[in-house]
Amino acid sequence: MPRQSSSTVSPSLALGLGVFAFLYAPILVVALQSLNNARHGAEWKGLTFSWYSQLASNDAIRSASWNTLQLAAFSTVISTLLGTALAYGLSRFPIQRHTRWAVDGLTQLPTYVPDIVLAAGFLVFFELARPLLPALQPGLPTMVCAHVTVQIPFVSMVVRARLAGFDRSLEEAAHDLGATPLQTFRFVTWPILQPGVAAGALLAFTISLDDFILSFFTSGPGSTTLPMFIYSSVKRGVTPEINALSTLLIIASALAVALSLRWQSRSSAP
Repeated sequence: MPRQSSSTVSPSLALGLGVFAFLYAPILVVALQSLNNARHGAEWKGLTFSWYSQLASNDAIRSASWNTLQLAAFSTVISTLLGTALAYGLSRFPIQRHTRWAVDGLTQLPTYVPDIVLAAGFLVFFELARPLLPALQPGLPTMVCAHVTVQIPFVSMVVRARLAGFDRSLEEAAHDLGATPLQTFRFVTWPILQPGVAAGALLAFTISLDDFILSFFTSGPGSTTLPMFIYSSVKRGVTPEINALSTLLIIASALAVALSLRWQSRSSAP
C-alpha cells in the first residue's frame, strides 16, 4: 500500500482550521479595515493609524467610553461581592438536596433566559418601581442593576468551583488553634479563595463591557455605552473609526477573558 504524503492535511486538522477561520475571520477583517487608509469601501489603500488617533478627539466616543467603564466597574464590584457571598453561603451552610436544587436553578436562571426577555422585564419593573424608588431613573443606576443581575450567576459559578476543591480541614485546624471565624476567613479561607474571586470579577467585567441589549433597554439620556454607540453609528454606515473602536473593544474583552482564564487555572489547584 502506498504511503500517504507527509504534506497531506488530515481531515480533522482541515476541519479545525475551517472552524477557526469561520469564528475569527470577521474579527480579522474588522481589525484590518481599521488600519486601511480608505475612508469608504473595502479596497486596501495603504496602512494607517490615523483612525485610532481620531478616536481620542471624538467627544461622543470619550463620553461613551467613560460611561462603559463606570458601568462595568460599579456592576463588577457589586456582583463580585454578592456572587462571592452567595457561593460561600451555598457551599458552607447545610441545605437539603431538593432545596439546593431549587436554589441552584433560581441562581442560574438569568444565564438561560434570553437577554431580550430580561431587558423587557427590567424595563417594565423599573417603570412600576419608580413611584416607590424615584432614584431608579433611566440611566446608570438602572443599568447597573440590570448588569448585576446577569453577572452574579457567573461570579457564583466560578467561586463555587474554587470552593469545591477547598480542604475544609484547614479551617478546622485554624479553629482548633484558637482562631476566630473572622481570623479563619481572613488568613485561611480568603487567600485560597482569592484567585476564584478575581476570575469571577474579570468575567463579570467582560460581560458588562460587551453588553448591548440590557444597556439599551435600561439606559437614559447621557448614558450611552460603547456598544450602543457602535450600534447607532453602524446604522448610518460602517466607518473606519467604528472599525478602530470595535477592534479596541475586542482587544479589551480578549485581555479580560485571558486574565480570567489565567486566574481560573490558578484556582483549580489550591
